[in-house]
Amino acid sequence: MVAIIHNSNSLRNALHYNENKVRQKVAQFIHSGNYPKDTEMLGFTDKINLLEHHASLNRKTKVNSVHISLNFDPSDKLDKEILKDIADTYIHNIGFGEQPYLVYQHNDAGHPHIHIVTTNIKNNGNRISLHNLARNQSMQASKEIEKEFALTKAGMKQSLEYEIKPVEVLRVHYGKSETRRAITTVLNYVLPTYKYGSLAELNAVLQQYNIIADRGSDGSRVYANNGLVYRMLDADKNKVGIPIKASIIYNKPTLKSIEANFEKNIAERVRYRQRVMNAIDQSLMNAENRSLAALMKALQKENIRVVLRQNDQRIIYGITYVDHKNKCVFNGSHLGKQYSANAIQQRCSSQQSIAQKQFELRQSPIPESKGNLNLADSAIKLLDELMQPEKNQLANEPAEQQKFKKRRKRKQQQQIN
Repeated sequence: MVAIIHNSNSLRNALHYNENKVRQKVAQFIHSGNYPKDTEMLGFTDKINLLEHHASLNRKTKVNSVHISLNFDPSDKLDKEILKDIADTYIHNIGFGEQPYLVYQHNDAGHPHIHIVTTNIKNNGNRISLHNLARNQSMQASKEIEKEFALTKAGMKQSLEYEIKPVEVLRVHYGKSETRRAITTVLNYVLPTYKYGSLAELNAVLQQYNIIADRGSDGSRVYANNGLVYRMLDADKNKVGIPIKASIIYNKPTLKSIEANFEKNIAERVRYRQRVMNAIDQSLMNAENRSLAALMKALQKENIRVVLRQNDQRIIYGITYVDHKNKCVFNGSHLGKQYSANAIQQRCSSQQSIAQKQFELRQSPIPESKGNLNLADSAIKLLDELMQPEKNQLANEPAEQQKFKKRRKRKQQQQIN
């Protein structure tokens, strides 16, 4: 079983999402918990009123909507009664047992799954912390449910099956509901999952799904009003179709709501920064990764994608690293000057230059003279040493400092004699 948790500031949007699925006949409302009426008697007003009443008891907490999907392996045979029991057990195990909640069974995917809508505001106005809920309580609850209900265990391979895939642009009819639904699916996965500190970093992830968050041109009305639209991209990453306003998308992923997460994301991704830096440094030390293209390919094996930003003349002016393992995004300069676009290109060029000189020296004909052979061997050895980062640092030492060290060494030798 795979549990995916989405938090937002709109209970009504979460409820509308599931009710729309019911109207489209791809979902059913099957269960409720802690409501004064039986499930069969609940109308839309009954459902939303109790949830919003709880939320109104704590006005300071903006994120008060919890929308959970529980996904099961296709081989798991689950009827409605078992799904109800699983929902009750899961809600109780994550600490929401006394909260009002609604359960919907969805039939719009290749695997069985249910959605649960609830709130983290208690009837006394206190807030249930959502920090690390997915990583701690939810993960433990999922393991216990797998064991209790004899479900297929969620391994890495299975978890990846529930992750979204890039939008197939040709299958979407621009300007119709399919466009908004496709964009919403991507945003529901990316926005709460990845840690990004700017709109550019967010777009480095979204572009992999053929979508971009667009503020419009500097002189546009959208830009002037701090608006945001989402657009689809074709295979060449060109914008296609009509833009979709953020305000009409489920969960309302506006510029203001996205920017509100930047500071928190930047703080949370710090601990994963070193992994990306180490991966880049180690890849550049490999003799096979002396070009930018080769470096990008090598980092892909580490589950790190390199996104280049280029102008109309195809000149690279920025670089972003997307760590899919830890779901973190880093602009090159945020890792350090040596990981910026210019520095990375220079490091690759330097590696290529040294490698080329080394190759030419090894291939050049040398007269069979012992002295010449020793000279060639010494030169090759020197180039080999220059390939090592530590040696490069010594080679870049200022000339005056090198002379000072030589004079000091001679004086020490004279004193000994």
